[in-house]
Amino acid sequence: MRLNTIIKTMAVAVCGTLAFSVAAQAADITGAGSSFVYPAFSKWAEAYKAATGNSLNYQSIGSGGGIKQIKAKTVDFGASDMPLPVTELEADGLMQFPSIVGGVVTVVNLDGVGEGRLKLSGPVLADIYDAKITKWNDQAIAALNPGVKLPADDITVVYRADASGTSFVFTSYLSKVSPSFKTGVGAGTSVKWPTGIGGKGNEGVAANVAKIKGSIGYVEYAYAHENKMAYTLIKNADGVYVTPKESTFEAATAAADWAKTPGFVVDFTNAAGKNSWPITSASFIIMHKAQEANGAKGKEVLKFFDWAYKKGASDASKLDYVPLPAPVVKLVEDSWKANLKDSSGKAIW
Repeated sequence: MRLNTIIKTMAVAVCGTLAFSVAAQAADITGAGSSFVYPAFSKWAEAYKAATGNSLNYQSIGSGGGIKQIKAKTVDFGASDMPLPVTELEADGLMQFPSIVGGVVTVVNLDGVGEGRLKLSGPVLADIYDAKITKWNDQAIAALNPGVKLPADDITVVYRADASGTSFVFTSYLSKVSPSFKTGVGAGTSVKWPTGIGGKGNEGVAANVAKIKGSIGYVEYAYAHENKMAYTLIKNADGVYVTPKESTFEAATAAADWAKTPGFVVDFTNAAGKNSWPITSASFIIMHKAQEANGAKGKEVLKFFDWAYKKGASDASKLDYVPLPAPVVKLVEDSWKANLKDSSGKAIW
């Protein structure tokens, strides 16, 4: 898929609804939120429709929007790259589970600088987004890139304009590697950026970077890979410059103990390991524990994700996401049985 295809799709994905049916059916389900997972969800929805005849109507509006919509019960599930704290889940009668793992990457638009040619460290990246480094030929960047011809151009920072789980993951990482970023900009789905321009959704950030010379932005890796954007290498916690790809995202998850983590709130950013991509994250599905009536819609949501875990792994891998391993899938599906009930209190799975 080329960038112009994503830009054309963006009007649908960002402004409203991506639908995979021409007529509503009883088994159709609705979801909203993370644009981080949009490439995988769109591929899964297309294949699921072909396999079962049932449709997913998913709105790629950002994690903040997805959280609001599931809390308001206007969709069957929300999707967020920022896991909700257990206290918030309990207060709102919600449960969450991981759907997939992916990586956030930085992409640049610099003449003569292609994929993987530019190296950045976490502290330097934090200083770029904190407006402390404003020129591409700054000594801090040049020192990491001997032999790379860097222009004396201004750096145009591109960030997410909407409440974004991708922003949460990115700023959480920068806050870990830069004390000044942590106390200044901080981590969150929406932060007050000291410089730059905003884009709505991963789609909007990718589109802005593609058209603005001298720009840098952060997106889920599928957006960079599918559109052949120039991603940067980033030095990880072990001091190794790693390439973003499925294997380095998977390496970052190696030490995760999903079974002992309430709400599956596992943090992969700045993970140890020489092969670990430093800005790796799971994306989460949020549902109400108490499902209406006989829980028919909730059952259909679970059927979709059960299918995605077991039949959609290949499609996810082709987009360089990391499918959940079988033991984690079992933990997730056990959590469905324990938490999701119909109006009579009977488990819907």
